[in-house]
Amino acid sequence: MMIFVYDLDGTICFKGKPLSDPMVRVLDSVKENGHEIVFASARPIRDLLPVLPAHMRHAPMVGGNGAFIKADGLNISTVHFEQPIAEEIIRLIKTYEADYLIDSAWDYAFSGNNDHPIRRNVDPEQRARNIRLEELNEIVKVVILRSLNAQLMAEELGNLPVVTYMHGTEAIIDISPVGVDKWTGLKALGIKPYEYIAFGNDANDVPMFRHAKRSICVGTHSDLMQLTLESVKSDEEQVIHKILEVVEELDKDNVSASISV
Repeated sequence: MMIFVYDLDGTICFKGKPLSDPMVRVLDSVKENGHEIVFASARPIRDLLPVLPAHMRHAPMVGGNGAFIKADGLNISTVHFEQPIAEEIIRLIKTYEADYLIDSAWDYAFSGNNDHPIRRNVDPEQRARNIRLEELNEIVKVVILRSLNAQLMAEELGNLPVVTYMHGTEAIIDISPVGVDKWTGLKALGIKPYEYIAFGNDANDVPMFRHAKRSICVGTHSDLMQLTLESVKSDEEQVIHKILEVVEELDKDNVSASISV
């Protein structure tokens, strides 16, 4: 048995849409072959669930780049910013007049353009409330969508005990509590180093790539390509083919091992 850890957006689902029927079928085949599936996403669990079919919503999940953990059913544990750090992030948001998506354990605060692609992916099933920033009882994850100067804001955030990821040329800054990333989330699920295969496409997948037995980069992200020699085009059909190829190789290895014994 092998654990397969999948990032979502840009890896196995595209353009913010739910998993396609062909992708669902190939993931089902991974399970049917005796392997385990874990989802690890930048999305909070609230927004991760809607892109999955109902029968996959009980799988172990890492959300918010490690800030949210769902190990069984819908029981979700979180890691939030300490109050002084949260206050400093809010100060920077005001200084740089930033638009944001800020998540608490379940509810969220959003400012900015409702046509933003990220906004369209937030709580599509209306499971939570969009409330004022001041009403959030704790802050688990922050995404800066736009600011007066993304580079300067990122530099100031770099002076805080937080984890940040810049997303491509979009000037989007992803902020999580210090010590929180996808690998720490996987560890919280009881997963050990080198006992899983990782599929990912962005900088926030670097920590889980570092500890994977095998990792596959979807696309050509430079940070990920430094950690693996395996990549596949950012194309759903190609990703499906790669997943099937990996499962087939594992099955062959298992047959060879049983014969040698």
